[in-house]
Amino acid sequence: MPDKPSSPIAAIFSNLEKKYRPGAYTKPTTFYFSLDDEKWTVTLDAKACRVTKGKVTDQADVVLKTSSDLFLQMWRGEYQPGAGDFFTGRIKSNDPQALKTFMAAFS
Repeated sequence: MPDKPSSPIAAIFSNLEKKYRPGAYTKPTTFYFSLDDEKWTVTLDAKACRVTKGKVTDQADVVLKTSSDLFLQMWRGEYQPGAGDFFTGRIKSNDPQALKTFMAAFS
């Protein structure tokens, strides 16, 4: 991880490992985030959170594609996505419910 994140998105991902609540996930779960030009892979298990810049696997358990701006609003709690966001393609995910669980693992 770079010492000085280059964007607000990079700042979030560079701090995830420190903010993770061990035990929030009991089995290894991989998340892939595609947020405009930013790509991140996050693996969570019972003990730790590992963050890697870029796409490191084609087999992510959960995929999220949306705009950086919308992700920032969701992360800050300023926006709660609804079914319409997924139906219109504003947010694309293979497991919308897992996104709530992901956010809760860092609160």
